[in-house]
Amino acid sequence: MIADHDFSFEKLSVYQRIRLFVKDVYLVQQSFPKEEKFALCDQIRRAAISITSNLAEGSGRDSYKEKIHFINIAYGSLMEVYSQLQLSVDLGYLDKEKYLLLRQDIISISKMLSGLRSSFQKKTEQ
Repeated sequence: MIADHDFSFEKLSVYQRIRLFVKDVYLVQQSFPKEEKFALCDQIRRAAISITSNLAEGSGRDSYKEKIHFINIAYGSLMEVYSQLQLSVDLGYLDKEKYLLLRQDIISISKMLSGLRSSFQKKTEQ
């Protein structure tokens, strides 16, 4: 993983954790059927990438309200990935053991995003 931290979002532990999660999502999809490459796989990848993208975009905004907005979008994308991974299990593309590991990551990341959102909300109240 790249170690340079030129921008503020790169220093966030949640951002670093999400990058690892996205990598894991990509790796787990290698076992999906080829016919899903441009369907479910593509949708999962776009949603996963959206998590980091929105966190980065929000960090470039001036107001805390805007930062919170982009954290909320990132959280929504995380929930989208979660839903799609559940469907992947239902369809037999993802084994339950790998799903449960990814689910633990999702729970952890969701808590981290909520914590970051709360810290910005407190700053808007000051």
